[in-house]
Amino acid sequence: MEMGMVGLGRMGGNMVLRLLKRGHRMVAFDQSPDAVKSHVSQGAVGANSLEDFVKAFESRPRVMWVMVPAGEPTTQSINKLVELGDSGDIIIDGGNTNWKIALQDAARVKAKGMHYMDAGTSGGIWGLEYGYCLMVGAEQDIYDHCLPLLKDLAPDDGGLVRTGPEGSGHFVKMVHNGVEYGLMQAYAEGFQVMKLSRSFPGMNMQAIAEAWRTGSVVRSWLLDLIARGLTQDPELSSIKGWVEDTGEGRWTVEAAIDESVPVPIIAESLFARFRSRMENTFGDRLLAMMRNQFGGHAVVSDAKAEAARK
Repeated sequence: MEMGMVGLGRMGGNMVLRLLKRGHRMVAFDQSPDAVKSHVSQGAVGANSLEDFVKAFESRPRVMWVMVPAGEPTTQSINKLVELGDSGDIIIDGGNTNWKIALQDAARVKAKGMHYMDAGTSGGIWGLEYGYCLMVGAEQDIYDHCLPLLKDLAPDDGGLVRTGPEGSGHFVKMVHNGVEYGLMQAYAEGFQVMKLSRSFPGMNMQAIAEAWRTGSVVRSWLLDLIARGLTQDPELSSIKGWVEDTGEGRWTVEAAIDESVPVPIIAESLFARFRSRMENTFGDRLLAMMRNQFGGHAVVSDAKAEAARK
């Protein structure tokens, strides 16, 4: 089968390679000429512009996968493909687009007589080898048409689901990432308790992670990555504890609020990421001041606090 990929970054580029290995004809475009050349050397058909990209297809309908950063880059790419493509073509958004924006994109695509599919994609840089978990929102016939491609992108033993109509794939991927926030936070807190234990100082975090990976109730791929990271840097001294969020956790909490669904773990894990970017905040100093004012509790100077942290 034939598919085109717009965006050859860590995810899109590896997806092209995975499909090439499985015998599909791949058209590849990226704003970086070097990225295009690299994939041409692996067997892809290269394109230096979206105009060339659309012209390079041999089959109809075209299946065009957009894998660029969410937001304006994705919207611009989809709009250009709508302009250049033909009725019946299929545009797939595989990025982390907000599901509400996905519905707007789908409406513009369908107004041209084209078809839209949103494919929430999980698997990261490991997907080339192990496959990608795909959460797909699309009409059933469009899903069926693309199924050979989707099956070859997914792991051999599953990891593929049609979640419903357009927009539902990104909705499910949003919640997936919200759950991911909670899982990551739970691991971080657990290892923090052990690392800072005064009763049992000096425990080997890497050895514990390695043991938990096998047979324990909390074993997971995330735990595999924890063990791997602690092997490389046992004290994590090369990493600053500043944790970004890319939007999906916020959107999950917002969706929960809209539906009056309590999600305390996901919400708190999002707030913990906010907290990671703050140090010696005004709010914390205000708390310390209030305790001192009403109860005469001691306050700690910046120098003393810094010494305690060390």
